[in-house]
Amino acid sequence: MERKDFETWLDNISVTFLSLTDLQKNETLDHLISLSGAVQLRHLSNNLETLLKRDFLKLLPLELSFYLLKWLDPQTLLTCCLVSKQWNKVISACTEVWQTACKNLGWQIDDSVQDALHWKKVYLKAILRMKQLEDHEAFETSSLIGHSARVYALYYKDGLLCTGSDDLSAKLWDVSTGQCVYGIQTHTCAAVKFDEQKLVTGSFDNTVACWEWSSGARTQHFRGHTGAVFSVDYNDELDILVSGSADFTVKVWALSAGTCLNTLTGHTEWVTKVVLQKCKVKSLLHSPGDYILLSADKYEIKIWPIGREINCKCLKTLSVSEDRSICLQPRLHFDGKYIVCSSALGLYQWDFASYDILRVIKTPEIANLALLGFGDIFALLFDNRYLYIMDLRTESLISRWPLPEYRKSKRGSSFLAGEPG
Repeated sequence: MERKDFETWLDNISVTFLSLTDLQKNETLDHLISLSGAVQLRHLSNNLETLLKRDFLKLLPLELSFYLLKWLDPQTLLTCCLVSKQWNKVISACTEVWQTACKNLGWQIDDSVQDALHWKKVYLKAILRMKQLEDHEAFETSSLIGHSARVYALYYKDGLLCTGSDDLSAKLWDVSTGQCVYGIQTHTCAAVKFDEQKLVTGSFDNTVACWEWSSGARTQHFRGHTGAVFSVDYNDELDILVSGSADFTVKVWALSAGTCLNTLTGHTEWVTKVVLQKCKVKSLLHSPGDYILLSADKYEIKIWPIGREINCKCLKTLSVSEDRSICLQPRLHFDGKYIVCSSALGLYQWDFASYDILRVIKTPEIANLALLGFGDIFALLFDNRYLYIMDLRTESLISRWPLPEYRKSKRGSSFLAGEPG
């Protein structure tokens, strides 16, 4: 058939084919396929693949691809990365997807890092860590040997651990190497907190002291309490140090001068914890950016304004039982938005804007768990035998790790948990 005649015939056939019903079109195609040879069938196969199997990630604009990828869960995305090099390239470049995946696993997100491949690697690392948690393989145990008496105070920050002991010394350790960085002679330490230049200690001798790491010299000595000092905190910007004592008081000191600025009263039990923190939420009593002092005893948590006035008054007193039937543990967490404290019944969480109890997290299978750390997704808890990890979304314990064996001292001391910086 001549080309011109063929084109005329093809136009007529096309018009007729378009006028058919779907069933008639299918029958027509089936008949044509039955009449086709190998060359025609191969041609049909190649063109059908192009028409039906379209790579939408390759064809769509990148921003539309990213929008579609956001609807898939991370595990599905990892499977999609195996489809082709192009898919792997596009999926690995979607920063928001991997940041969200990391955030859902409890990872702290630094928005200044926009490298998508970085966050994909972080996610894979987090997944590995979750698997290790489930298999009880996430932690390693090591010993730091150097003190000759009971260790009563611990504080961890940025890979460094400070220990205060009854042997009248404090030591700073590099956790990764197990090496002692500094060792200085002090008094008996009931509480420690440090930075690169200095160490602040609260003592059973009723005083607080500030020490210089490099020389070991005592630069300030804060006298005034009439009972052991169980907790200390400080802020260089405010030039303020706070201390909680067995004399039922909280004292506010000038950090550089060593003078007492104020004595806060109202507690009827030993003040076992003080926390100095910048507020991050607004309420009728405070604004974002205000410095807040929390002080806790066996039954109550008191909230004080710091920095506004010397003679500050208690803003609010929090408790979990009016008849004092429930005791609070000296394990207090405050991030500027929420207050969390452990008790014999479980974890209590308060909203700092309203001072309302948001929830009580109970662990009926294990009693008397103490709080070690509290985040957006996970909490670290412990008793005398295990370190536990709780998923706060389900309020269930997802893993545990056996704590090292310890020997009770003649004074009755047992396991000690430190404070994270």
